[in-house]
Amino acid sequence: MTVGAPDVVVVGAGVIGSAIALELARGGRQVTVVDKAGAVGHGSTSASSAVIRFNYSTFAGVATAWEAQHLWTSWAAHLRLAGHRPLAAFRRTGAVLLDSPTVAPSATAALFDRAGVPYERWDAPTLRRRLPGIDPGRYWPPKPVDDDAFFADPSGELGALFTPDAGYVDDPQLAAQNLADAAAELGARFLFHHTVVAVDRYADRVAGIRLADGTRIAAPVVVNATGPWSGGLNRLAGVGGDFTIGVRPLREEVHQVAAPEGRPAEPFPLVADLDLGTYIREAPGGHLLVGGTEPDCDPHEWIDDPDGADPRPTVRRFRTQVTRAARRFPAIGVPNRPLGAAGVYDVADDWTPIYDRTGLDGYYVAMGTSGNQFKNAPLVGRFLAALIDAVEAGHDHDGDPVRHHGEHTGNVIDLGAFSRRRPIRSGAARTVMG
Repeated sequence: MTVGAPDVVVVGAGVIGSAIALELARGGRQVTVVDKAGAVGHGSTSASSAVIRFNYSTFAGVATAWEAQHLWTSWAAHLRLAGHRPLAAFRRTGAVLLDSPTVAPSATAALFDRAGVPYERWDAPTLRRRLPGIDPGRYWPPKPVDDDAFFADPSGELGALFTPDAGYVDDPQLAAQNLADAAAELGARFLFHHTVVAVDRYADRVAGIRLADGTRIAAPVVVNATGPWSGGLNRLAGVGGDFTIGVRPLREEVHQVAAPEGRPAEPFPLVADLDLGTYIREAPGGHLLVGGTEPDCDPHEWIDDPDGADPRPTVRRFRTQVTRAARRFPAIGVPNRPLGAAGVYDVADDWTPIYDRTGLDGYYVAMGTSGNQFKNAPLVGRFLAALIDAVEAGHDHDGDPVRHHGEHTGNVIDLGAFSRRRPIRSGAARTVMG
């Protein structure tokens, strides 16, 4: 059975896919979104820490995050939803990026200067004053918590960069739903509980998709925004032979603990701690979220099948990550019972996403996004809409990459930085920090 004939099929109804659907619909295209889950944002989006920060290792990364922050801070205006309904909210807490040998503060500050991101340089006494209870000791490199060396005395003290405009989104799944609702108001159609089993093509052009129930949806453009399932969908489409960047699913955990008693009433800032291999952010209800930054001393949990990933936090990972957080903030307790969530990242080789066309005309990808791209989702929708408009009109994006002009910051972002054919830079972060 063949149904409909949209201009575009977006596969994946997470925060990225929903943002793409919205911007394509705003451009006048008829959009159908297909997802194997039962609702918007029920994949890796719902397990996101939803951090809004600006420290990346490339100008394109910094400029994208800084432009996207302006969309989060004007969320209702960005959505343009009719009537009143619950909206996700951006919580401005600021972010503290502790020094580490792998990310030179001067290099990060130079990127901030170029992009126009406000920041402050803090020394150790300032850290103690602004973050009561912190231990600013330098413990590099990160070590297993069972290693005696983990509890060795520090070799010095750290400074930090502080960006006052960072924070987090309080409900990542609701943010995706907001984007989907805005797209639906413009005519986008969402189909849930439907698994794509084939990608149709005619010669060198995509022709649509086929679903597990036998339904065929014909469309001249298909966008792969399936998160950790993106590699599998590419294989169905027969694309990837010209990619220089690979992606792999990675299981990750984020944990929740009670915030220390007696902390200041003002918001607790995001703390990115590559020195110990952890990050911490405020959470509603007097809690903190604690995650990891993939230090070399920790084995990565690569998986073959995202559907088989255990969604429950493990005692081992909980103890590891929370103990590191407690090393930095000794008042944090390490409970015996793990509390948190597990999800699956879609990780590119250099932890930079791929927003690009492919060798199959009409087939586009927004992949390698998990772990550090939730913050950029509203802008990624605009990236893909601009990319599709240009390439479908005959523009050679591979030879002359599309550029996005940020309406809020004025920064020009070269989308070639997210090419499927880019080389892996020697200075690539190779962690979730991007």
